[in-house]
Amino acid sequence: MDKVDVVASLGQEQLLRPAWITAALAANDRLKVYLSLLQAAQAHADQPTTTSLDFSDELSSAGITSPWLKDLAATAFRTGRLLNIPELPRLAAMLRDDLLTMARPLNKGTSEAALTERASDWCAWLEALNGDTLDDEQLRALTSGKRGKGDSFHILVMDLHKTLNHMAAELSDDVVDGAHVWQLAKQDRPRVAAFMRGLNRTRPLKLDHPGLDTAATRDGERLLLQNDIGTNDAHVLVIQVQDLRITLTYSDLHRQRFGFFQNMLGEIGAQWSMPEARTSSGLNAGKAFFVGTATFDSKDEESLHRALEGIGSRIVFLIDWNRARKRLVQFVSKASAVAILSETARREAGHMAWLVAGAERLIYGAMQALGSDYFHIGDRLDQVLGATPAEEFLIEALSLASQSTQQGHSTALIGDETRLLLVRHLQRRRDEFDLLSEHAAYCHALAEGLRDALAHGHHLKRKAADKLAERAKEWEHQADLMVMRSRSRAELQPRWRPFTGLIERADDVADYLEEATFLLSLIAEGGHEGWKGEVQEAMLRLTDEVLNATQDHVKALAIAGTLNDQSTAEDHEEFVAALWRVLNAERRCDLLLRDVRRALMRHVSDAITLNLGTEFALALERSTDALLATGFGLRKLAFSRMGGSL
Repeated sequence: MDKVDVVASLGQEQLLRPAWITAALAANDRLKVYLSLLQAAQAHADQPTTTSLDFSDELSSAGITSPWLKDLAATAFRTGRLLNIPELPRLAAMLRDDLLTMARPLNKGTSEAALTERASDWCAWLEALNGDTLDDEQLRALTSGKRGKGDSFHILVMDLHKTLNHMAAELSDDVVDGAHVWQLAKQDRPRVAAFMRGLNRTRPLKLDHPGLDTAATRDGERLLLQNDIGTNDAHVLVIQVQDLRITLTYSDLHRQRFGFFQNMLGEIGAQWSMPEARTSSGLNAGKAFFVGTATFDSKDEESLHRALEGIGSRIVFLIDWNRARKRLVQFVSKASAVAILSETARREAGHMAWLVAGAERLIYGAMQALGSDYFHIGDRLDQVLGATPAEEFLIEALSLASQSTQQGHSTALIGDETRLLLVRHLQRRRDEFDLLSEHAAYCHALAEGLRDALAHGHHLKRKAADKLAERAKEWEHQADLMVMRSRSRAELQPRWRPFTGLIERADDVADYLEEATFLLSLIAEGGHEGWKGEVQEAMLRLTDEVLNATQDHVKALAIAGTLNDQSTAEDHEEFVAALWRVLNAERRCDLLLRDVRRALMRHVSDAITLNLGTEFALALERSTDALLATGFGLRKLAFSRMGGSL
């Protein structure tokens, strides 16, 4: 069953009459060939020695592709008064189906009702045929075109053809910007033109894929528009416009694509009903398809035109949407695949050019070209790049394919452009240094929180110290997650292993600083007797130095991520200077720890306060020891990445 049946199932038969008439006239051409074949079969059976007629041209012209029909006449033979025709039941079924197609446009309840009744009678007659034989009377009933001797199948076909020609002539056929229209009112034409303006703006994105044919007519107070979208039988869109309200009925066999279209139209003001699942004999192989209704209420004619244009511009993105989604989920999650298709639709780039250029082969080719240092067989793009960067790359890859295709670039060139795009994305991310830098940011936040807490006297305020400890615990947890992410990547990619070793050392920094915030909360709970004057000043100097060391660690990482064999001497000097400041900070913190211990000994007599203060200062100093070890590891890694040129 074809798309016109789906439109009928949505209750818009008025839109279908021109399509039905077109289909009926094509069925008439096929029926004439079938009747000629029957007459040729009779002639061959009566005179077997004569050469059978070749109907190849007639079959091709009528669009008939069944190969067995070419041999139908040559295989016929007589058995007494019976004409034997192999495959007669199949031919009878084709006669019946095309007769029904010819009768479908008739207006029931009018003067054409008699033709409808005759067609029903002849369909029943064909269904009653038995076996592969016809007697002379049955053959005459099928093929005779002489009037005055009762009705025949052939006469009915001729009568239907005459009526169909009259109906076609009565339709005022016209075209508005590519839409086939008839019986429009004056106000309808600019509305159809607005819809087609949007449709035609994005139509080139479908490339050679069939679809987007539009029909429009007036039915009473309503303008009706129908777009066939593509080739799926249950994928249809019908629009009604009455006054300033648009009502759009949409059917789709894919629930996810239905949701995608809902969201696209929701962005331009659609209010959707709940979609319902329907089944109909002959549609979508009897499986459920989904139908929903969207409404647009416009304040004036201009906003109505904008809504129609917006609807028209978005239809092209439904074509082969599910195929594109299935290709994308090889690289990202299902949700990310939909997000990618949504964004490329917003950019009016679409996905068809990417599909035609190779789809997943483009992406796999780009990944393989970068080699095993970056990707291995079986790697998902989001596992290597991360979910968000993978989405960003694929959005740009689909957009690039669309732009390049419109510029006439070859598939090979688009493949090269995709590989370069992936290289740029990896360079933009600064690969593994992103994770190290993000971890360093948490260490800096911990150090800054401790310095500010002491500066504002939070070691005396239990509530404030507890709040900082809670935040620090979450920061340290996030830093731990980054370590685990790096370990997971190192299991798949050898190039991640030295970075994983580095981030594991850096995680000691986070651990010591989080421990210090916990100890500060205990101090604020009652272990701060004597924390003033010299003790307070010594502690502040120590936290200031720790904060400076984490800041230099962040700076060293930022520079290291940009270093390569093209780096300048100034870049090298700045990197080394930051590392040496970390080294000097560790040495100064050793001395400052002694100052803290001396101050505690002089001014604190309470054992608990003395112990907590010492442990607090020791945790701070140990964080700089870990920073120093991390700095040396970073220096070695940076040297190796530059081939020892530093």
